[in-house]
Amino acid sequence: MKKFSYLILLGLVSSFLMFSSCKKDSDDPVAINESEVLATFLESTDSPLGKDFVNTDMPTLIAASDVRSLQLTNQIYIMDIRGAADFATGHIEGAVNVAYADIITHIKAKDLTPFSKVALVCYSGQSASYAASILRLLGYEKVFAMKFGMASWNETFAGSWNSNIGNNFATQFTATATAKNPAGDMPKLSTGKTTGAEILEARANTLIAEGYTPASVTSANLFAALSNYYIVNYWPADQYAAPGHVPGAVQYTPQADIKLSASLKTIPTDKMVAVYCYTGQTSSFLTAYLRLLGYDAKSVGFGTNGMIYDIMGEYNMTRFTDAAVMGYPYVIN
Repeated sequence: MKKFSYLILLGLVSSFLMFSSCKKDSDDPVAINESEVLATFLESTDSPLGKDFVNTDMPTLIAASDVRSLQLTNQIYIMDIRGAADFATGHIEGAVNVAYADIITHIKAKDLTPFSKVALVCYSGQSASYAASILRLLGYEKVFAMKFGMASWNETFAGSWNSNIGNNFATQFTATATAKNPAGDMPKLSTGKTTGAEILEARANTLIAEGYTPASVTSANLFAALSNYYIVNYWPADQYAAPGHVPGAVQYTPQADIKLSASLKTIPTDKMVAVYCYTGQTSSFLTAYLRLLGYDAKSVGFGTNGMIYDIMGEYNMTRFTDAAVMGYPYVIN
């Protein structure tokens, strides 16, 4: 009888343990790839903008002439994200100086209803493009980066561009194509969030806190170690062939290739990614997106304006020229 009771007890304990184990297994969260969840979200109509920004509107740039017209009629809110000392030595009248780390909190607290556009202004247009990309992806559809930055507003500020254009790497450009990688996995993110909206917010805050420096590389440093990078040539295929491209660069067509159903997954997760365009502004927009997804991406400063400046003129590619400098007034305080 005792033996029979013992067997019954043993069976009950075993059943309880099995049930508890099964329950624990069923309660465990399903592992997700946060990067893929985020990319799927940002490509969908559920995204804050209701569309795939990277493959529709990106980049959102605004010319200094348009900023000036809207400024004169009080229709634009200007966020100058340069350092406080540089802002004090000269800025657009009415602009508000915002520290890079405060960009998201500042725009969240601002009533943008009275304004038709928001202009982010920096030195050359590149760090503003990076921040504008993040804000756009967060849903701020009025945000634009001012093309060429303060360098286009007045010649006083043009040094940031004039000192970085050149032909130092013209002899190294090649027409030899490099194929895209086979499609692989997405990067691994660990925000601890599960929805696209939550992951986006966490990643956006991280990137803005980091600033632009980790997201950029100079052309000199790129050419000094080409094999260290997976190089993304972000312009049309015909120009990839002529005037050519950085050795080893892989061509990705703007507003077409950087999505899950196309070639996004061909970008490697185990190597630094250098993205270049004509001016460093479009590449900054794209770099922000790739870094949100977890890629170790960097925008090449000043694009090919700093590599093959003269050749670009022959192919009608976007260059910084004297004509881009508008000579508008600025204030000092």
